[in-house]
Amino acid sequence: MKNVGVLLPAYNEEKNIEAVIIEAKRSLPDSVIVVINDGSEDGTAKLAKDAGAHVVSHKLNKGKGEALRTGLEFFNKKFKNVEYIVVADADRQYSITEAQRLLKPLLDREADFVMGKRNFSRVPLRHRLGNFVWRTAFNQRFGTNFADTNCGFIAMTKKAANLVVNVLGGGYIIENTLLIEAIKHKLRIKQAEVSVTYRKKSSVIRGVKMVAGVLIFILKNGIKSSRKMN
Repeated sequence: MKNVGVLLPAYNEEKNIEAVIIEAKRSLPDSVIVVINDGSEDGTAKLAKDAGAHVVSHKLNKGKGEALRTGLEFFNKKFKNVEYIVVADADRQYSITEAQRLLKPLLDREADFVMGKRNFSRVPLRHRLGNFVWRTAFNQRFGTNFADTNCGFIAMTKKAANLVVNVLGGGYIIENTLLIEAIKHKLRIKQAEVSVTYRKKSSVIRGVKMVAGVLIFILKNGIKSSRKMN
């Protein structure tokens, strides 16, 4: 699939990066795999390069938003033949082997932007609760009915990527930002089922702060959106 690009933002992922790239090569043969080494202090960059990926490095850790922006710029300059871009986390939270599920609506010309939707029955309770709050607030504010609004496994046309990646924040608001921009630009949005594995644990306090921060972001942007519509 020479017209498909795989974009993997990575920060200190030497334990996972090689496996992700190998899986991407098997499931998306001939795709262009780009790893944005976001200021890693371990062997992420070398392992990614040895595994056959194109590697672009930030000297300092800039966050996922900047990594996506850097990756898109790289595709625009170096691989103009790429028409579709798959974004996945390098920590193997999502299985890149399921990328075809996200690409199908794009290849069938039925969508411009496809976000994964997780099976929340298999998600840890506190993550499930947080996502319920975010999803409910997002759908109410934007008049949508999405099954998942914070999945980091996404596929989009490169044209769509150039529209939605221009305005990005940091942290856990990135997926919401992409989705909001897709709505603003009236892109055709679909969702596809994906599996998820939680490998990292965070403290309860950090989790509460995270949920609150993303919720505030959704509410603020929902108000701005409704004002523009009125």
